Formats: sequence, structure tokens, C-alpha cells
Amino acid sequence: MFDPTMFDNLKVAFENQLYDLDNLDGAIRITGRTDRLEMSVMSREFAIRFELTGVPEVYAEIRLEASLADLAAEIMELKGESPGCELRICFGMDGIREETDCGNIERILEKIWPEIPFVQTLSRIYGQVSDGFRNEAELRFQRKIGEEQMEDIPEIIEHVQRTLEELKVFLH
Repeated sequence: MFDPTMFDNLKVAFENQLYDLDNLDGAIRITGRTDRLEMSVMSREFAIRFELTGVPEVYAEIRLEASLADLAAEIMELKGESPGCELRICFGMDGIREETDCGNIERILEKIWPEIPFVQTLSRIYGQVSDGFRNEAELRFQRKIGEEQMEDIPEIIEHVQRTLEELKVFLH
């Protein structure tokens, strides 16, 4: 009989919560989903992208990743190993002005996600006239998560929604 891995259980927990917010509550709209097995290194990756309903200019993406070492440690129950999944959360939007908006975005992320390091990346297509940059801010959690953190998923999603609400002010 198939015994799902920690990665599978966390993936399903995130999916259930987010699809309920989309289909039942109408609070968000899911716009993309990736479920990948990387055969070259035998790793797993899951990502689900969504936006607040009626606000397509700002999105969030929740990503889970499990390496071969994590999967093997769990399946083979290796002593001394503590398997888990990497969690990353990205926020993106267009039309950002580097001089003013990036500092304000930084303050929002630090307020809602204290002690979670993040990186903001600005980009623009060369030769294309644009009012600003595309900003992607990625939260990089310093520890792996496991099934013990399953009860934290609703709170994580609430924080993501709150972040999206606060980032709406940057829409020009």
C-alpha cells in the first residue's frame, strides 16, 4: 500500500486550504500550479500561485521542495537524519519604483514576517517601455518544515493574504 511522504502530506494540506479559499470562499483566485519530480536529482517541487480576487496585479506563490536526501531519510528512516521540506513564499507585482517602493515593501515584509529573511529582485525587459520594474520578493525560511508544522498552514496562508492586501497599495 502507498504510504505518502511528508512532502505529499504538506502539499495536499496547502492545496486543500488554498482551493477552499478559491472555490468556497472566493477570497483568492488560483492562477498556476506546478507539481514536479526532477528525475535528474530525484527531488520534488510543488508550487501554487494565486492572487486576491479582483487584484490580478499582485500575486503570491507558495513553494515546497524536498531533496533526494530528505526523501531517502524519511522513507528509509535513517537514524540521525531529520527530513523535511523547504518552504519558500514569493510575492510579485509590476510597476514598482525602485527609489521609493522597495523600501516600503521591505517594511511591510519585516512587519508581517519578522525574522524571516527575504530577497527582493527587480527586473525589466530591455527595450520595452515601462512605468517601473517587476518586483519579486522571496521569503526564505531558515529551517525545514515537516508534518509537525501542519497546524501552522492556516496561519501561514493568513499571513500571505495579509501581505497581498498590504502590497495592493503599490499599484500605480
